Amino acid sequence: MDSGSIRRKFLDFFKEKGHLIVPSAPLVLKNDPTLLFTNSGMVQFKDYFLGNATPKSKRVADTQKCLRVSGKHNDLEEVGIDTYHHTMFEMLGNWSFGDYFKKEAIAWAWELLTEEYKLPKDRLYVTVFEGDNKENLPFDQDAYNYWKEWIAEDRILRGNKKDNFWEMGDTGPCGPCSEIHVDLRTDNEIKKVPGKDVVNTGHPQVIEIWNNVFMEFNRKADGSLEKLPAQHVDTGMGFERLCMAIQKKTSNYDTDIFTPLLDFISNAAGIKYKQEEKTDIAMRVIADHIRAVAFAIADGQLPSNTGAGYVIRRILRRAIRYGFTFLNFKEPFIYKLVPVLGNQLKDVFPELESQKDYVGKVIFEEETSFLKTLEKGLKRIEVIQSELKDKVIKGELAFELYDTYGFPFDLTSLIARERGYSVDEEGFRREMEKQKTRSKADAAKETGDWIVVGEDEKTEFIGYDHLDADVKITKYRKIKQKNKELVQLVFDRTPFYAESGGQVGDTGYIEATGEKINIIDTKKENELIIHFTEKLPSNLNATFKAQVESKKRQLSMNNHSATHLLHAALRQVLGKHVEQKGSLVNDKMLRFDFSHFAAMTQEEIQKVEDIVNKKIRENIQLDEQRNVPIEKAKALGA
Repeated sequence: MDSGSIRRKFLDFFKEKGHLIVPSAPLVLKNDPTLLFTNSGMVQFKDYFLGNATPKSKRVADTQKCLRVSGKHNDLEEVGIDTYHHTMFEMLGNWSFGDYFKKEAIAWAWELLTEEYKLPKDRLYVTVFEGDNKENLPFDQDAYNYWKEWIAEDRILRGNKKDNFWEMGDTGPCGPCSEIHVDLRTDNEIKKVPGKDVVNTGHPQVIEIWNNVFMEFNRKADGSLEKLPAQHVDTGMGFERLCMAIQKKTSNYDTDIFTPLLDFISNAAGIKYKQEEKTDIAMRVIADHIRAVAFAIADGQLPSNTGAGYVIRRILRRAIRYGFTFLNFKEPFIYKLVPVLGNQLKDVFPELESQKDYVGKVIFEEETSFLKTLEKGLKRIEVIQSELKDKVIKGELAFELYDTYGFPFDLTSLIARERGYSVDEEGFRREMEKQKTRSKADAAKETGDWIVVGEDEKTEFIGYDHLDADVKITKYRKIKQKNKELVQLVFDRTPFYAESGGQVGDTGYIEATGEKINIIDTKKENELIIHFTEKLPSNLNATFKAQVESKKRQLSMNNHSATHLLHAALRQVLGKHVEQKGSLVNDKMLRFDFSHFAAMTQEEIQKVEDIVNKKIRENIQLDEQRNVPIEKAKALGA
């Protein structure tokens, strides 16, 4: 059974059991401050478990793209080295929101694995929660009894709180879980050591494939547990591991999930896979990492130097270095894998196939940039190594490799480990902090000090009601921007709208005693509204007539309103998952960035245009509410 059939069978099975099949949420999260990426199947359903939202159906199933490379779930160092860790992986899941519970979840899991997928029953083990005296939590007798209907009692193992009690976080829904493990070892190995002695010990061929979480409790802030008013089921099955078990392989990378990528890499390198450990690892690293990088970019996250973007850059640079060092890829190569991957997954994740040219271009640019410094950086490591008095690379040298050659710390650490060295991580962090302090100081040198003219107080914005006003300068400063000297002015009050929400800042002029000064831009800096001019007024104490360029403002406002109409229409046509990723609004155009699971069809585009045009023609009466707190605004539908 190929991987596509395995995935389809899972979704079809649960559809027949009354589940609504929903699409994967994006890999990249924009509205959850606790996570950079979707790292498990339940992330998109958090609000249902917390009671903040009502699901469309009480039974749901899906396959979710997940990424685990940082924080608590940091698997990056093992990826490619072993046979079963990945950066991006798929999590197959079935969910019950206050509907069925342990009995059905257990029966269906057994039915799917043994009758549909034909996994041998004598190779399966299950675990149930043994209880915890400190928490006053009993042994999960119900799960044990339900499992007894399907599997021999000596294959039902008791697991501790670490392995068999799942929690969303420090607070919130939680409960005991029941894992299903499969033993993929040879008959001879099994005769020597029975599978029940190897479960949860980290053996690469005795692995957990499915976890059924039974959410019964709510963890309160004081650490105590209370029963939930409704009981939920939250399951996750590792797709790559499931394919390995069904296809009777000993490595996830030997399944048809990865073989098309590995074949492409092997042919390009002119090196056979499974010929030498170092080249095998390099091929596995690239085959894994292209999946994470490509889907993250397709979902709206570009490689960068901060946050989620830096995680993606780290993953990509790790892949580039493995290809450069072990497979002799001295020119950009990884971008060529995007069409292979896109074609392979177009039926389940069409967003990559529809954006393959764009994603490939982004990766190509990143490869080109890093390859320029990679060789020099590796030569620098040779020099550093030759000068070491002990087996530790100092933090300032690791920082030099980061700052000058673009080596993420974990890449330097990886190369050092390969050569029997370590890196002073604490020293590296200190150097990073010093650089941040220097950067702030450097930025300040380009900007002059504020010169106070009048009373120094917060500017009153009156631009919602007035496009002209009499204003006085309260302070000014001179700045250098792109080798051009500009003046920044602050007024006691202003009709000029500062750049915000994607809308460009107002332009116009101020005038006094026959002198007219053009305002070329308006921006916000903390609480200050700053007006940019190319010259300083002669009389700083004058009362100026401030005039906003009204036609530009009106057209910009129209386009800004249109972005909100467009957003609402997209959510209506494509679904509530559509979120604004960025926008640009001026008097000539609007640009609205969003992510979706597939390219829009002509029919969908026409539908969105029709909805927006209809709303514009309705000329709806303005109902304006100002200074509404963000949570209240969201409750009102913002």
